[in-house]
Amino acid sequence: MISIQQLENHAVSIRRKIIETAHYKKQGHVGGSLSAVDILTVLYFDQLNLNGNEMRDRFVLSKGHVALGLYCTLAERGLIEMEELKTFDSFDSRLQAHPDMTRLESLDMSTGSLGQGLSTAVGMAMGAKYLSQSFHVFVLLGDGESQEGQVWEAASIAARYKLNNLTVIVDCNGLQQFGWYEGNQVFPPDQHLPEKFKSFGFLVQEVDGHSIASLQKVLEQSKQNRTNQPIAIIAKTVKGKGVSFMENNYLWHSKAPNDEELDQALLQLEVGGECR
Repeated sequence: MISIQQLENHAVSIRRKIIETAHYKKQGHVGGSLSAVDILTVLYFDQLNLNGNEMRDRFVLSKGHVALGLYCTLAERGLIEMEELKTFDSFDSRLQAHPDMTRLESLDMSTGSLGQGLSTAVGMAMGAKYLSQSFHVFVLLGDGESQEGQVWEAASIAARYKLNNLTVIVDCNGLQQFGWYEGNQVFPPDQHLPEKFKSFGFLVQEVDGHSIASLQKVLEQSKQNRTNQPIAIIAKTVKGKGVSFMENNYLWHSKAPNDEELDQALLQLEVGGECR
């Protein structure tokens, strides 16, 4: 069984890969990738059953623009070669800027247009029920994309069909591409996601999205769900987590570090460094 310390070390290593790959390719959605790292780490190193074909657990990255974070997690997990990260977002690469399952067999779904991942995950979970298969379905949403109406259409279906084999994780970092951190009154972040999911028939857990131990606990509990309700985990996170000058700065939503910023970031992300 993997320890909390080992999981935390993997998370630091993944964050370093995200920064290094974005610097090398001069592109990538860094901020959201860093906010989701601890969630992806616990999923891929502790919770997802990746064995077998039909019976393995499914994962849908609905916030597909943070594919860089997912690819670095897959590399850390040994599911793709580290060297392949250098091909990120190249024309002939398996690692497109948004996940493309037709190129990379490790993926369960292609995503890109926001708000559509939960619909796919609901379909997977319904299929598992219909075929009497025991795999669990996880889907990672952003809080920004939760403004999309399709998310809630899918949520209503999940509850109606009692999909207790479905876990929704919302990466709540409070920032979108152009800001709106508790300031923009036109399309402000949804502060009522827990109540909203509850009203749609979900069991809801709120958790520190950077606490490996807490994530491990709630995700394990969700896999053991014996109720007739789907589960939503609202994970409070920090955009750009781990690098002081990127944290809570929407300008790092999609921006690559220069040479000086790379050095600063990697120094802060040393295992046991000040940001952990």
